[in-house]
Amino acid sequence: MQIRHAEARGKVNIGWLQSQHSFSFGHYYDANHMGHGPLRVINQDTVQPGGGFAEHGHANMEIISYVLRGGLAHKDSEGNESVIRPGDVQKMTAGTGIRHSEFNHSNSDTVEFLQIWVVPNKKNVAPGYVQQHIPALAEAASELTLIFSEEGRGASLPLYQDADVYAGRLLDNTTWQHELPSSRIGWLQVIEGTALVNGETVAAGDGVAFAPGEQVELSETAGFHALFFDMTAQ
Repeated sequence: MQIRHAEARGKVNIGWLQSQHSFSFGHYYDANHMGHGPLRVINQDTVQPGGGFAEHGHANMEIISYVLRGGLAHKDSEGNESVIRPGDVQKMTAGTGIRHSEFNHSNSDTVEFLQIWVVPNKKNVAPGYVQQHIPALAEAASELTLIFSEEGRGASLPLYQDADVYAGRLLDNTTWQHELPSSRIGWLQVIEGTALVNGETVAAGDGVAFAPGEQVELSETAGFHALFFDMTAQ
């Protein structure tokens, strides 16, 4: 287990955008942090009122936006147009190529969100867009909720990668355990609160990389909100 503390992330401040990068991205380069397995990007972005990313293109990437506060307006070349808010689960499949824009939907409040890139296991598929509101994400519970999986198991949305993505808020003083098979790795991204992870303290903004077959135990949770990725080690 390796902890990447929040303050070690790459930082960008260009006025309308304040961003913190868990892995190398854009002008931030760190050869020791190029991703973890198929997980390539986790950027925590805060966009000022009226600000946003003008139309630009992507290909062959699974792009997830997980909104923490405010509303994120999405529009793409496939005709999809929506506002993503806390509790929504959203993913854009870039596939053979797609163009999109993302803007703060508000003229008075900031929007804060995690932008996550997962390298797909199938290339040149048709571009796509999925979005779903999951009420369970708003309430603290005893376990995290599966929001993405390769097969779209249960209420989760499908992902072009052998990865299970969990999200949610844990009740205070909860213990949550997850055992990774020997062929799989994990990544925990802490959004809010604190907890012990295998006995080590983590807090908001911290990321934790887990090796194949490692046992994951969260305990002594306090206001804890996180994402957890269980992914193929290939």
